[in-house]
Amino acid sequence: MNRITVVIVAGLLLAAVASAKKYPMTADKSVPAARGQVDVGHDKNGNTKVELEVEHLAAPENLTPPKSAYVVWFQERGGEPSNQGSLKPGKNLKGSFKSVTQMKSFDVIVTAESDPTVKTPSGSEVMRAAVQP
Repeated sequence: MNRITVVIVAGLLLAAVASAKKYPMTADKSVPAARGQVDVGHDKNGNTKVELEVEHLAAPENLTPPKSAYVVWFQERGGEPSNQGSLKPGKNLKGSFKSVTQMKSFDVIVTAESDPTVKTPSGSEVMRAAVQP
């Protein structure tokens, strides 16, 4: 690679890293030790890349009452929440979740559910973060 190409590639990589934002998650009192963060960036098509990292999150079956899964929801302001999939903490109580969305300003919500395929949140909210451009 010539020097100009290297400078351009390095600049693009720095711009991609610099445009990533981090949003702390607020934990509910039902999981007081839980900590989480949402990392947001953009892909080449302008979609929002979302990566959720949590730690100290108890297994859902250890909650009172016990649940079968944690479900991640994205909800635009004034819109309905959309089930994005399950967040599965491991034995080390850490978990991660990745997704891509066209939304730009939205809430990331984690609920404890009896059924991971629910269409609307019915379980208790355990974590939340507000993503804003």
